[in-house]
Amino acid sequence: MNSGRTLPNVLVTGTPGVGKSTLCRNLADRTKFAWRDVSNIAQEHNCLDEYDPEYQCPFLNEDKLLDIMEGMMAKGGNIVDYHSCDFFPERWFDGVFVIRCNNTTLYDRLAARGYTGKKLEDNIQCEIFATILDEAQSSYKPVIIHELQNDTEEQIQKNVDTLVAWIERWKEENI
Repeated sequence: MNSGRTLPNVLVTGTPGVGKSTLCRNLADRTKFAWRDVSNIAQEHNCLDEYDPEYQCPFLNEDKLLDIMEGMMAKGGNIVDYHSCDFFPERWFDGVFVIRCNNTTLYDRLAARGYTGKKLEDNIQCEIFATILDEAQSSYKPVIIHELQNDTEEQIQKNVDTLVAWIERWKEENI
């Protein structure tokens, strides 16, 4: 897909706790792309609405967030990091990378973050049922979706290498 950009935009998505932020931080260091942590952008730009006591988090004002991010995405060179993907415009992304994790590892990671009860259970079920992968497959062309397993430090590094190689291939094919 030739978007007119000289650098691709990538979306890194997956259930909370699968290692998206670690992967994105390492990828941004390697590529010098802008790491767009959507949760931080939403907080910095007041895109959070009322609080959901059941899940212990605020609701995201998606329309306001998209308006703010539109200009950031135009030139390319972005790594967007978020646990959901179906509300982003398809035209923003050249690659969508769904990060997965085995349930035991994910449980330990989420428990270490303080997740308990329904929030913990629902996130584990989300991963078991591949909810984010299904969401990506419903929202983007299959050719741009990639699934990566992210259980160990070795896999995280391998995934960074995979993404760097993908970016280099994209540049060769699109510039």
